[in-house]
Amino acid sequence: MKLTNKGRYAVMAMADLASNESKGPTSLTEISIRQNISLAYLEQIFIKLKNNKLVKSSRGANGGYVLEKSASEIKLSNIIHAVDEEVRTLNCKKNSKRGCNNKSSKCITHNLWDKLDQHINGFFEKVKLQDLTRNN
Repeated sequence: MKLTNKGRYAVMAMADLASNESKGPTSLTEISIRQNISLAYLEQIFIKLKNNKLVKSSRGANGGYVLEKSASEIKLSNIIHAVDEEVRTLNCKKNSKRGCNNKSSKCITHNLWDKLDQHINGFFEKVKLQDLTRNN
């Protein structure tokens, strides 16, 4: 399965933001310290989250980021896709005319990995950001 740190960190940062939303806007520095994620990396992630309308920012002494929508409306799949991540268990392109490993046919375990791919992505579609904050 392929899910890079970018996707994991984006979900962690959004969960942190949701957990602390009652305190008002949260700075990236605060998230960086609490979650042990590089500030420079968070800045890159939050540009994408903001462009995908998952967060909004405010400037000033009490500035920072807040969720654009309620945590109950944001699916983990929204966050993962916002940072250009894709959870894939297949090495080949599902609908490609080429098979697995650049052969003319699909590998013997193709359907197994395809079903796992569907299961994982279905899971991320069902889990909301709010679900993560309830577990703390």
